[in-house]
Amino acid sequence: MTIDDTLINYRPRRELTGVSRFVAEFLFFGIKEARACLFAGLFFVAVFAVPRAGLFGIPRYDLLLLIALGVQAGMLWLKLETWDEVKAITLFHLIGFALEVFKTSSAIQSWSYPDFAYTKVFGVPLFSGFMYAAVGSYMIQAWRLLDLKIDHHPPYWMAWIVAILVYANFFTHHFIGDYRWYIAALALGLYARSVVTFRPLDRERRMPLLLAFVLIGFFIWLAENISTFFSIWSYPDQLGAWSVVHVAKWSSWSLLVIMTFTIVANLKHIKEKIRVPN
Repeated sequence: MTIDDTLINYRPRRELTGVSRFVAEFLFFGIKEARACLFAGLFFVAVFAVPRAGLFGIPRYDLLLLIALGVQAGMLWLKLETWDEVKAITLFHLIGFALEVFKTSSAIQSWSYPDFAYTKVFGVPLFSGFMYAAVGSYMIQAWRLLDLKIDHHPPYWMAWIVAILVYANFFTHHFIGDYRWYIAALALGLYARSVVTFRPLDRERRMPLLLAFVLIGFFIWLAENISTFFSIWSYPDQLGAWSVVHVAKWSSWSLLVIMTFTIVANLKHIKEKIRVPN
């Protein structure tokens, strides 16, 4: 029996009541969340561990790419991810990389990757796409480990419209204004009745899906602060000295989570657990 088999063993624990049940469920929820973050966790350990000068003559950005590829290959070899899931994660990588190329371009300069790398394309190191792929990997793993189900999911075509608007706004707001709050209001109305059911231990628990989006966005914002602190990339106001990433980025990440969720929700084994009202 693997660790994952142990984590998703949903046999009834009738002996747990009151405080002991709360503690047990909270502990299992934390363990499952940590396991779901395996790719992201190992990637950020590498971010902390690899010095800015690189190792063994390999520049830092190039080494981070090799580590990310190694972790991804290891998860596939250990059957922690399927080929279909890897294809979805690759899509996240491509979507994220395209956004990075645009945002770091000379015309936009929203942020920059200051260090040298052999694997830079259009000024963007190839490892950067894995930061977006890590969000997709987390969602896919959490779906299985926490036995997630979605009730009152909006019609897929509506969800796709919101997802496309979210992604497009990351580009267009430089030219025609930032409409993120209008898109957020649209998403709020669309997902207002959506509920996610999850199983930390042996009983199902429920929470608003919108709250899940916001919480995931918050933790990505924290990870962004850590990454900029270690100079993985820098915003213009951080070039002289590091400062906390503006809290408004939390909203951007939460919207990106909605877009990521929409892609993940189309995987066959996940779509089976999503209920769209007639």
